[in-house]
Amino acid sequence: MTNAAYYAQKISADHQLVDGQIVLELDGLHIGVRANTNALLEKLGMYFSHVLGAGPVDIEVLALQSDALDLGVEFTDWHREPGKTGRKDTYVNLPDGRLHRKARTGMIFLQSDAHRIAAGPCLENDNQVINFINALYMSHLQQNGALICHASGLTMNWQCLGMAGFSGGGKSTLMLHMLAEQGVRYLTNDRLFLQREADEVKAMGIPKLPRINPGTIVHNETLMPMLTVQRREELLALAPQELWALEEKYDVDVEDIYGEDKIASNAVLAAFLILNWNLDSSQPCTIEQVDLSARRELLDAVMKSPGPFYQFKDGSFNGDENELSPDAYLEMLAGVPIFEASGGVDFEQAARFGLDRLKD
Repeated sequence: MTNAAYYAQKISADHQLVDGQIVLELDGLHIGVRANTNALLEKLGMYFSHVLGAGPVDIEVLALQSDALDLGVEFTDWHREPGKTGRKDTYVNLPDGRLHRKARTGMIFLQSDAHRIAAGPCLENDNQVINFINALYMSHLQQNGALICHASGLTMNWQCLGMAGFSGGGKSTLMLHMLAEQGVRYLTNDRLFLQREADEVKAMGIPKLPRINPGTIVHNETLMPMLTVQRREELLALAPQELWALEEKYDVDVEDIYGEDKIASNAVLAAFLILNWNLDSSQPCTIEQVDLSARRELLDAVMKSPGPFYQFKDGSFNGDENELSPDAYLEMLAGVPIFEASGGVDFEQAARFGLDRLKD
């Protein structure tokens, strides 16, 4: 089978890179990004402005703006997680790497030890380029012992509260309600990484801004300027269940909306809150500490597949048949207070609870 070098040449042969690069400094890892258009490089530089650095790079990424590419290969669908529908990621394994193709946009990504290339309509789908860059950092974290959680995280005084929820559970809404509090900083919205260090658990985020649905925006005064008055009125006219389920993504520029120095890179995990509440419940919200080893079903809200972009240290890639290990999560979270929110949805109560935990 043709190797990564062949596809790197095929993808990049007709592109001239512009001068300069941006360098992301991520907890000791330096990722350099070069592009074939200044507009794309500037767009990525603005997004990653809070982690820009300098110096020699450990990983170089090429971002190539072009039409959607046809490489003449047959891609295999990546099986999505339970509750997710539709085609999203497709891939082809190479002897020394992997080709990825996004089914909806046609974006192509080449990933190997020697080549990291994003190609296609990058300006139109810059979020996918950002995700690719973050995926390389996530591989680095996991190769060095970190465990990925499907959770958001906030910090205060170097203490972190992790928040997980079942599909559509509202962890982003809760996190952004709490972020307005003085002294609270954003760590991550959807990918929380945990790593044991002696008797503590280190919580780490990735440079990915919260990407939220309008249901998170319409009842949050701080976020309301993200919508036009007309769009907000249209959304408020929807039934709560319709608004809750609506998929319409917005990026939250944390420091533009909440102020400077509102983003953290790591902290010590102080507690974990699992949102197991229900919008249709008539019962009041209750938040109680639980023994996770006796409530293993709650781990389904916390565990997260590393996904198709995860590359092991030996250069091989994650497969969609690989099963997650509940025991690994129980071991990582041992000794961390775990709380469950059940009954009806009450963001105000959960926010007060979360802030109290961070202030302890």
